[in-house]
Amino acid sequence: MSLLLEACALRHVYADGSIGLDDCTLAIRPGSRNALLGSNGSGKTTLLQHFNALLRPTDGQVRFAGQPVDYGRAGLNALRHQVGLVFQNPDRQLFSASVIEDVSFGPLNLGLDEATVRQRVGQALAAVGMTDLADKPVHHLSFGQKKRVCIAGVLAMQPELLLLDEPMAGMNVEEKQDMCRFILDVNDEFGTTIVLIEHDMGVVMDIS
Repeated sequence: MSLLLEACALRHVYADGSIGLDDCTLAIRPGSRNALLGSNGSGKTTLLQHFNALLRPTDGQVRFAGQPVDYGRAGLNALRHQVGLVFQNPDRQLFSASVIEDVSFGPLNLGLDEATVRQRVGQALAAVGMTDLADKPVHHLSFGQKKRVCIAGVLAMQPELLLLDEPMAGMNVEEKQDMCRFILDVNDEFGTTIVLIEHDMGVVMDIS
């Protein structure tokens, strides 16, 4: 089976000279569910941000669908339509007034027609259980609901690869269970490849 994503001997040195990654190699199969584990400061988030080219390697290479990542504007736009990243803190990602406006932002920027945008947004909101809150102001949502909206916004872009940076952080037990079910559903129903950062081995076992 061909690989969807490859990190090939990645090294990343930050502007202050600190090393974020050093000779990191990883291969992700299409349709798989994957968890990145490690202590704080081990480079998990740094690696995730290389996967959608928020960061560029100092040395080494990232390959998507067999091709080296193109860091030109057109190449980055194409990659980020296929690789969606959900940050740990949802407030870094939400900027529209209402839930439906936020989830619609990405598909509208793809230049899709109104009917297609409505369909994608409806499917994404249903997938994360937020259909009934579509018109609610974002600032009135709970932390867990905000995370769901962020994920819906990425899902509406219909990426091949969904990157989740500690999606369970700040959630209670019930919210974690719901998130695990959501991750399994997205992987099973849409075939979306999943890579998430997680510290809780119980969660990792639940989605394995």
